[in-house]
Amino acid sequence: MDFEHVTFDLPHGTFHALQGGDPDAQPTLVLHGFPDHPPTAQPFLAELGRRGRHVVAPWLRGYAPSPTSGPFDMASLTGDVLALIDRWSPGRAVELIGHDWGGAITYDVCVTAPERIKRAVTLAFPHPLTFLSQPRLTQLRRSWYMGLFQLPGSGWIASARNLALIDHLWRQWSPGLSLDPAVQAELHETLQASMPAPLRYYRGLLRPGMLGTMRRLSQPITTPLLQLHGSDDGCIFPQQVDDRHRFAGPHSLEVVPDVGHFLHIEAPEAIAERIAAWAE
Repeated sequence: MDFEHVTFDLPHGTFHALQGGDPDAQPTLVLHGFPDHPPTAQPFLAELGRRGRHVVAPWLRGYAPSPTSGPFDMASLTGDVLALIDRWSPGRAVELIGHDWGGAITYDVCVTAPERIKRAVTLAFPHPLTFLSQPRLTQLRRSWYMGLFQLPGSGWIASARNLALIDHLWRQWSPGLSLDPAVQAELHETLQASMPAPLRYYRGLLRPGMLGTMRRLSQPITTPLLQLHGSDDGCIFPQQVDDRHRFAGPHSLEVVPDVGHFLHIEAPEAIAERIAAWAE
């Protein structure tokens, strides 16, 4: 399936995206995470398109060629997504799929404007309040990079030696995944053009605006929502607590065997099929 490079003029600037599939099919918006961008997930996007979806996958704020200027608080990131939905699909609720940071934004979009979302899927990211409520020592060890990214000069550290730290995170988070060299080179180009903006998502976690986000997220999510998590995720452990009280609508949590943090890139057909089966 072919994807075209499109742009959307939004309040924060011109956002770039990949778009493909039948324009009359279910509009599906796919949000990438860190440290990633839409082209690495193109096989997954194509599988969604083959299952009756019109797909748009934007480069999020902070990732070139979309605007790399801040702020990077959750309300601003959510505002970008809602503005894109209003621009792209003003008369029809969308299916929203988010991975990692895209997943965090997905939860916030669902509580902020549930009428704009038909259903949602999060990949490799539990409900943010659930994630914060289970700070096991092993998870804290896996989250060491969050502390590093608070430091001045962390953008230089992340970019050094041709993004060696970023490549290390990919290997650690999805041990069974090896990116095609051409795909990896394209990702490197995006990240080098974007640094240090992608790291500022993590710095936003310690800003006062997060209090408002936490208050919003304390509301039960009414949007039908599927959570998918890889059993071999080296970044975030699959959740161990029962948080069904955070979901007031149809909800399902599935731990997918033999895949890691980038589960939709490791197994694009299988993950798209799980989403399609749940949606039906």
